[in-house]
Amino acid sequence: MAVFVDGCFWHGCPEHGTKPSTNAGYWAGKIDGNKARDRDTDSRLRAAGWTPLRVWEHDDIERSAQLIIETVTRRTPPGSGDFV
Repeated sequence: MAVFVDGCFWHGCPEHGTKPSTNAGYWAGKIDGNKARDRDTDSRLRAAGWTPLRVWEHDDIERSAQLIIETVTRRTPPGSGDFV
């Protein structure tokens, strides 16, 4: 599993992402590029057998930890070792 904590500004959070008025074209391109790279990274990780999981920086840390545990538990075959 690969866990990413994406920043709202840098990764274009639909809830909290902001659009700067200064140099707007540059920042729009930069953030769009980051989002495209994130999708490409997730795709490459899946192809290599990894499970990418992304949470936002504003997400509740307890809920994010629980999501990680649930995802690992679903992917861990019984008897292959204890996760927790």
